[in-house]
Amino acid sequence: MNVLTVARPVGGTGTGGTWCRWLLAAAEMAGLASDVWRPSLAARARPPRIAARPLRADDCSVRAARDFTVATLRRWGATDRGPDAAVVVSELLTNALRHAVPVDLRSRWPVRIGLLQRGPWVLCAVADPSPAVPVPQAPEPEDETGRGLQMVCALSDRWGYTALGDAGKAVWAMFYVRPAARGPRGRG
Repeated sequence: MNVLTVARPVGGTGTGGTWCRWLLAAAEMAGLASDVWRPSLAARARPPRIAARPLRADDCSVRAARDFTVATLRRWGATDRGPDAAVVVSELLTNALRHAVPVDLRSRWPVRIGLLQRGPWVLCAVADPSPAVPVPQAPEPEDETGRGLQMVCALSDRWGYTALGDAGKAVWAMFYVRPAARGPRGRG
C-alpha cells in the first residue's frame, strides 16, 4: 500500500499569513517541500501554486469540493488527472464528514480543502478537526461502505496524513500530472 503516515504538530491554522499553513505542512510531509520528488530546476525556482478554501460540513460540500478541484486543475493545466483527483477529494471529504466532524460542531468548524502544485506533482488535501488516524477498512463484498481509502490508494500515486496538533489532521493524496500539451507556435 502506498500510504505515508507521518505526524508533525503545526501551529496557527487561522486566517492572515497562516491561512494555508496546514496545507504546507501536508506538502512537507508528502515530500513536496524537499527534493524527495526531484522537480526540475525550473519547477524548484517557481513557488508552488496553492488553492484552498473552507467548506461547510454538509452534503453539498462534496460536490463543491469536486467542482473546486476540477476547476483549479483545469486552470493550472493539470487536467489529465482531474477525474482521479475529483474522486479522491470526494472520498477524503466524505470520510471527514462521516468520521471526523461531530454533528454538533459542523456549523462551527468547517472542513478545508487545499490543492498545491509543485512541478509535476499535485497534492490534494482535506483538513478536519479530528486527530483520529485514517485507516483503510477491509469491507465484506456485500458491504455498501468502507472502500473510500482503498479508492484513494488506487487512484492516487501516494497518500497519507499529517497531524496538525490541536487543529486535527490533513489527509492528502498526490498525483503526477503531465504538462499540458501546447499547440504549434502561432496558434491559440
